[in-house]
Amino acid sequence: MSKSLKRVVADAEARGLSIKITHHSQSTLTAEDAARAAGVLVDQIVKSIIFKVANSDEHILFLTAGNNRVDPAKAATVCGKPLEKADAASIRSHTGFAIGGVSPLGHLTPIQTFVDPHILDFDVIWAAAGTPNHNFDINPRILLNALDAELADFTC
Repeated sequence: MSKSLKRVVADAEARGLSIKITHHSQSTLTAEDAARAAGVLVDQIVKSIIFKVANSDEHILFLTAGNNRVDPAKAATVCGKPLEKADAASIRSHTGFAIGGVSPLGHLTPIQTFVDPHILDFDVIWAAAGTPNHNFDINPRILLNALDAELADFTC
């Protein structure tokens, strides 16, 4: 089991979550790939989008439904901070995950998290589990509560 995957499992356990990690032989790198692999709608796939607070090392996590896109201006308004695109190196150093496997759980550094209300339209959602081939399913309200995340409108 990879270090990333172990962190996701350990963080889930620490938060009192019981998750089952699923390995897919095909890539789940994109929301479309993940939906195909899991046999669900694209919007049931939770994308973990990370922005960096301008002129700082702080990062903000936006969890959004697979077909939605994060609007950078709305995201900045929601968190009340100027945001800029986070590059792959800063995402990896802050979260411990490579792009395509960023999980809502198991980050190296605590991260403020906002959630797209659209994911609450489903009983089950799927999120990355730290690699491009692993994910887990969970009730979105349970994940929202476990992350102490805030619902917000930040999509376009």
